[in-house]
Amino acid sequence: MTLKFYKPRTAGLRGASRVNYRELLSGDKKTKSLVSGGKRDVGRNADGRITTRHKGGGHKRLWRNVDFTFDKKDVPARIATIEYDPSRSAFISLAVYADGDRRYVVVPKGMKVGDTFTVGENVAIQRGNRLPLGNMPVGTFVFNIELKPGAGGKVARSAGNFAEVIAQDAGYTHIKMPSTEVRRILGTAWATIGESSNDEYRLQVLGKAGRSRWKGIRPTVRGSAMNPVDHPHGGGEGKQGRGLRRAKSLWGKPTGKGQKTRRPKKYSNVFIVSRRRVGKRKK
Repeated sequence: MTLKFYKPRTAGLRGASRVNYRELLSGDKKTKSLVSGGKRDVGRNADGRITTRHKGGGHKRLWRNVDFTFDKKDVPARIATIEYDPSRSAFISLAVYADGDRRYVVVPKGMKVGDTFTVGENVAIQRGNRLPLGNMPVGTFVFNIELKPGAGGKVARSAGNFAEVIAQDAGYTHIKMPSTEVRRILGTAWATIGESSNDEYRLQVLGKAGRSRWKGIRPTVRGSAMNPVDHPHGGGEGKQGRGLRRAKSLWGKPTGKGQKTRRPKKYSNVFIVSRRRVGKRKK
């Protein structure tokens, strides 16, 4: 357990906990050539309209150019640093390739400074190596998984996440996702062996509203606390139930309580072998 717990010296510290980064990070400074500035979208589109609610503000960030495509094949790389990235929950590391190239990558859990990994079709099945899903044995834990070959890792990239290879069938690999959904992915898509780092991230207790605001997370207001004009759950004298058989979102779509929200004709439905289980005991 690397979580740091605080004495209740203030109301905000009572019950608060956070990851003890001093024990997990290497302490190296960021590589300037792989870092850039810029304005964050904070949930707005090109017209400035809110497309994702509850985002905005927060501490200024520098963007780390993390490599998700891993297009440098069969060249060994050494983990030179383990660093914090403000834009993601997992740790990143500076990978120094044998030919001198340097790139940021999402580091697997358990890898330390000085460890090595290789990207290639026939590399060993060991933590940190990256290879096609079709070349992995059943039972392998993987993360940073491609959905389309060559498109870069898209699935299981956040802190502590991983998926499991459960079958190889007719050119497809069956993957059990972190959500418990089982999905078919082409065996020529690539993935990294292991689990994503910083698995205790989800055990943190922020302690106060201010820490959420530092992270760029704005408050979430219950629909039942709004007026009827603002939300389907709003209205009523005093505290009321939602008055509806099923919970709805702000736009009247089903939400929460195990309701299905996926579009019936979504393009990727043909790749789903079994749907995810819902509820508190889904695992």
